[in-house]
Amino acid sequence: MKRAMAPTQLTISLMVAYAILGFSSALDNLLFAWAYLYLPASTASLISASALPFTAIFAYFILGKKISAPTFNAIGVITAASAVLAIDSDADRPPGVSNSEYALGFILDVAASALHGLIFVLSERIFIKYVGRESVHVILEQQAIVSLIGFAFTTIGVIASADFSKMVSEAEVFSQGSVSYYMVLVWSAITIQVGLLGSVAVMYSASAVLAGVLNSVVVPVTTIAAVLSLQDPIDGFKILSLILTGWGFGSYIYGGYSRSQSSESVALSEPLIQETNIHLFPDARGSQYVSQTSS
Repeated sequence: MKRAMAPTQLTISLMVAYAILGFSSALDNLLFAWAYLYLPASTASLISASALPFTAIFAYFILGKKISAPTFNAIGVITAASAVLAIDSDADRPPGVSNSEYALGFILDVAASALHGLIFVLSERIFIKYVGRESVHVILEQQAIVSLIGFAFTTIGVIASADFSKMVSEAEVFSQGSVSYYMVLVWSAITIQVGLLGSVAVMYSASAVLAGVLNSVVVPVTTIAAVLSLQDPIDGFKILSLILTGWGFGSYIYGGYSRSQSSESVALSEPLIQETNIHLFPDARGSQYVSQTSS
């Protein structure tokens, strides 16, 4: 009979860590939502790819993870992709959005991406320092507690700003109808939770940086989907930014693959080294020579 998994004991330090993560998640969602007021979906998605280099940088300083040459290249290329979008702000700016509002949206999106990378690294830090990686139930524990705390902070803000009443009027004027409006809210909440749960699981089984890499996979998908379904504008600058983002992502993947191949080669060679026996035999003159034989 299998022994039931005991829940993790919630110490004061662990609760403080969860509270920080929950508040950071609520703030991160606010920054992203605020940025989307002034940016096209495709542009916002491309800028959010900067979460990957931020994750690698925070992992270096907080977790002591080394930044390899491919990772450094990915950081530079993805940063250049965001800079390309900043240069093309006039052609990409939605109707009715001023230059200052577009710039604010750009800054908020970068800030949200940086905070997103920090959240990933802090989540892995919790696994390392507090709850360990011995049982998978800690994945659900972290996700549930952090989400509840984030929900509490967000709800307080919505109540304070009287946004619940505004949601009713927004639903009434929604172009696809009020039912579609609420369906968007419900399915957004569900898919976000599923995505976050997957990210936490990756951080549990691998690392925050890998979670950031997998999170970046959605960038080209979201960008193309926004152009096709929402008729977002696309030009040479945005295509160049998309190519640079893919290049940076591919560079990181190549670096990870090269490291894994090197690790496998070392692991395969170790048994051969350990099985090598060294014997010393005296020669006729009383000196010694070394003879190596493998068992």
